[in-house]
Amino acid sequence: MDHIRVTRRARTALAIAAGTALTAVAVQIPANATATPAAHHSATAASIAQHSSISVGGYDDTYYKDAVGKTGQELKDSLHRIISSTQTGKLTYSQVWDALKDTDQDPANSANVILLYTGRSQSKTANGSNPDDWNREHVWAKSHGDFGTDTGPGTDIHHLRPADVSVNSTRGNKDFDNGGTEVGEAPGNYTDDDSFEPRDEVKGDVARMILYMAVRYDGGDGFPDLEPNDQVGNGSQPHIGRLSVLKQWSKEDPPNAFEQHRNQVIFDKYQHNRNPFIDHPEWVDAIW
Repeated sequence: MDHIRVTRRARTALAIAAGTALTAVAVQIPANATATPAAHHSATAASIAQHSSISVGGYDDTYYKDAVGKTGQELKDSLHRIISSTQTGKLTYSQVWDALKDTDQDPANSANVILLYTGRSQSKTANGSNPDDWNREHVWAKSHGDFGTDTGPGTDIHHLRPADVSVNSTRGNKDFDNGGTEVGEAPGNYTDDDSFEPRDEVKGDVARMILYMAVRYDGGDGFPDLEPNDQVGNGSQPHIGRLSVLKQWSKEDPPNAFEQHRNQVIFDKYQHNRNPFIDHPEWVDAIW
């Protein structure tokens, strides 16, 4: 186990070196964003690269202009106002199926989606409840705050991802932390009685989704106040940990082109709000 851990951390170090430049790039906000879900987006590797090559300056003059220069609770409050007021598109749980076929489309095969924990490319039509199908994983487990699948946090596609049904069941509603036994069906993922560790390639994705939820849902609109904490075994409380580990994962696995493209598709075609920690990963430490 110790040898495995060293190897995985070495891979992480290489990922940091390769991905450092990605933390400083994002995309501009188009003026013609629609207000309702649209037809499937045909993502390609070229379109993803295009979306990831434009300076963040365009954001800061427009979308994030009220947040730039702030820190701590002031920054968190400002980001909450921005991402909640601009979320003009809200999905039903049924509509999430088609949205995920778009947001998580395999750039190398438009007929497939990429599954979060396994990294497997799988047919968009192979969704359902059979063990090897893919289903809708709530990265912020919906039992942590008991918000269910009504329109709101239960259908917010910034934290909903395609996942293998049986691997999703293994994760269950566990908090996130390092350690455990490797998941046989999803090598690189680890789990124990009260926590789940995703594969290195999506650790930062998971962290930024959790922290987005903590900023977006603060107790208003009849939904619970979601907050990360530094423990595991949170049960039905509106908390998920460990915050210290999530912060480390965000640093070790900075946003890549797939994650940035996904953020843009959600903005352009579905919810019309953004995950600020994909656009500005440095804001994780500025708040927490």
